[in-house]
Amino acid sequence: MPPALAARFTGAAQQVPDTDWHLERLYDFADELGASVLVATHSRYVIDLNRPPDNASLYPGQSVTSLCPIDIFDNTPIYAKPGDEPDEAEIDDRRKTIWEPYHQQLAAELARIRAVHGVAGLWDAHSICSVVPRFFEGTLTDLNLGTGKGTSCAAALGERLLADAKSASGYTSVLNGRFTGGYITRHYGQPANNVHAVQLEMTWSCYMAEHPPYEYLPETAKGISPHLRRMLETMLNFLEGH
Repeated sequence: MPPALAARFTGAAQQVPDTDWHLERLYDFADELGASVLVATHSRYVIDLNRPPDNASLYPGQSVTSLCPIDIFDNTPIYAKPGDEPDEAEIDDRRKTIWEPYHQQLAAELARIRAVHGVAGLWDAHSICSVVPRFFEGTLTDLNLGTGKGTSCAAALGERLLADAKSASGYTSVLNGRFTGGYITRHYGQPANNVHAVQLEMTWSCYMAEHPPYEYLPETAKGISPHLRRMLETMLNFLEGH
């Protein structure tokens, strides 16, 4: 978070609560599987890499946040003063300097992997507070797999991953429920061209504290980690069979 931008935020927004916390740590086994890992460098409050560049809604008719959000998931403002929200010029600058380089790198890496192996798999890892009334009622399912309603990967892969998730005792799971995959999953997932993309939106309660300072809870994370690894291994095995 650039300090000059954070200075425009409310105190609550400066804690960047709507963050995919600690995922590099939670998925630290990915290197062992030979995965290529791409990690965002900026908070989604700067620009959301999982939103379309034209800011089109991913879920028409439902409450959503924008490419450069102006409110927190709890509907309170990010910016402390009216008029401090980014204008079109600032949004365009963020798009060009942060969003575009990330997506250029992601596209290039998927192309490289497919050129080497004939097929590529994209696992888009996200996490969220388990209770966000703005987006859903009650408590969110723990493991929310999204395949663009079946468009971003082979149907058989989605079914296998859901079976893995359902076998995780003590955790709830769903395929293409409240979250069906964001821009990354829907844009890059092209199974007809041998690129299979899956999003996992996982509740924080699976591995961390859901209140500031949002600590990673190693003992809690031990419960979910083997299941995450199993799902990635399932994807890898599926790709190797194609």
